[in-house]
Amino acid sequence: MACEALVDRVPVPRAQVHPINCDRDPRQAADEYEARLRVFFAGEPPRFDLVLLGLGADGHTASLFPESPVLDERERWTAAIRRAGEEIDRVTLTAPVINQAELVIFLVMGEDKAAVLHEVLDEEPDPRHRPARMIRPEHGELIWLVDSPAARLLPLTDYCGS
Repeated sequence: MACEALVDRVPVPRAQVHPINCDRDPRQAADEYEARLRVFFAGEPPRFDLVLLGLGADGHTASLFPESPVLDERERWTAAIRRAGEEIDRVTLTAPVINQAELVIFLVMGEDKAAVLHEVLDEEPDPRHRPARMIRPEHGELIWLVDSPAARLLPLTDYCGS
């Protein structure tokens, strides 16, 4: 979806696009993806140019769900995860890897995200309850692109320079 909407519309060499292969067992896919990344980044901490994220109504991002054990991961670059109550297996980057990125952009849309967006940006929730709070690039930039319905609870003067 991201390739169709964004990446395919700009001159990005395919060698710089690193999708996760999800047509296999999620643990195997996570291991294979991490191995590919370790080769590509020559074993150094990965520094993606761009990580594009969304925000779930529960404060999750990148399949980093509230109270998930993967939130404590500090060694692995990827993880396989299944959200409680779902039948869907997922593969995600871990928060420390995302936080190495040069640029992290959150795209947030919809009124159903207003309360959690306000909490993530303007309050101090425990990151284990709102994992999007864990995303704070160490040496990069963090940008939030938010539509009006999602931003309805934010003090706009703090975010729009008004």
